Amino acid sequence: MVSRVIPVDTFDLVIFGATGDLATRKILPALYRRDLAGQLPEGARITGAARTEFTDDTWPAEVRSVLDETLPADQRDTVALDRFLGRLGYVPIDVRGEAGWPELAARMRADVVQAYYFSVGPSLFGDLAQRLHVHGMNTAECRIVVEKPFGHDLETARALNATLAAHFDEHQIYRIDHYLGKETVQNLMAIRFGNMLFEPLWNAQYVDHIQITVAETVGVAGRGGYYDKSGAMRDMVQNHMMQLLCLIAMEPPYAFEPDAVRDEKLKVIRALDPVQPADIVRGQYAAGNGHASYLDDAENPASRTESFIALKAHVSSWRWKGTPFYLRTGKRMRARTSEIAITFKDPPHSIFGAQEGQKSNVLAIRLQPNEGIKLKVTIKEPGPGGMRLVEVPLDMSFAEALGTSDRDIADAYERLIMDVIRGNQTLFMRGDEVEAAWAWTDPIIAAWESREEVPQSYDPGSSGPEDALMLMHRDGRRWREVKP
Repeated sequence: MVSRVIPVDTFDLVIFGATGDLATRKILPALYRRDLAGQLPEGARITGAARTEFTDDTWPAEVRSVLDETLPADQRDTVALDRFLGRLGYVPIDVRGEAGWPELAARMRADVVQAYYFSVGPSLFGDLAQRLHVHGMNTAECRIVVEKPFGHDLETARALNATLAAHFDEHQIYRIDHYLGKETVQNLMAIRFGNMLFEPLWNAQYVDHIQITVAETVGVAGRGGYYDKSGAMRDMVQNHMMQLLCLIAMEPPYAFEPDAVRDEKLKVIRALDPVQPADIVRGQYAAGNGHASYLDDAENPASRTESFIALKAHVSSWRWKGTPFYLRTGKRMRARTSEIAITFKDPPHSIFGAQEGQKSNVLAIRLQPNEGIKLKVTIKEPGPGGMRLVEVPLDMSFAEALGTSDRDIADAYERLIMDVIRGNQTLFMRGDEVEAAWAWTDPIIAAWESREEVPQSYDPGSSGPEDALMLMHRDGRRWREVKP
């Protein structure tokens, strides 16, 4: 199956921080792949803006060398690459000064979509917003894209929202969380709301529990200074995992429209109960397998920042009252995987008696790697000699079911950047949503900081601290295996 490519309107896109890691590793390759697919219109322009003294000639040459190094062989198309590089321009700019701003303003066309990507640290968001205002570039229809972190806590998130709101309306602000651009995350909504099969069962009466796991094999070396000030709770749970929880737990919106979807997600966040200390496990990876410990990577031997966290959350709503949501994320774990698993309750009575093969139905939604969906069901084992039950998966990977490979599936940034140009905020976070997430997260962090808790050590290449296993075991449940 070949996905449809719907061209977007002509646009001017400015990437602030164009020479940084995010721009070169994610944003520019995503834009090139959309151009390769035929989605960018003829008049689309992309302007890089940063402190580095590139020009309209030297920056495209730099981008060419980066793409040559990073693109797989089957995505290297000379004609498409020349066309894409022909769209690029560059303006050296001083974010907090005046240099470069008049030149940038002169390049913007009034009759096309204008978008500004803030691929910089949050400390510069306010300066960029103010400069765009001063130089008349914050037109009524322009859009700005801001990356996480959206604040460090509720207070800073409110301040950041207020700063942006001083120069832009909420409908112009696109707070990007790349998890929402993943094809399988969007398929979660399609499964729930496009099929009658699951919706009647999607509640506390039929669902035993839900697990959300985001495991990484990498440590924090190279970014330990940043990570040690945030930790797994701020870096993953407050944003990425919160969004996944919302999509699972939210009520059906009246339409697949930005505010309709985000209104329902906000209700979920506000319905989250406070998490009790006994329902949280924090950890730091130790040294081993040829890798340094978290303390060494963070260059802070006294650090109490967690590289792993597991917790049990509850949503106090009519649909989910009493159903636990188990969240787990960590660095230096056994495998790189992101998965949502909905475990349904056992039948109220087994006509087959107690058998080892009769297990709970599980709907597993795999976000990475090998995006796909798997439903585990119980069937009869083939052969004569009685009714013996076995568990088998009904497995759908995108590659097999749709005739695509992983490379054919659009990267999250590809989808999200095109949604910015279209003016579609459905897969972006709203300001009140961000603040509500921090309002739930802050007391949890404050509680363990007040107790001066030290995270538990865990072996690299494991599934996390032993107490994380006990978090499930004491409830008579087990974590799903972390595996590639």
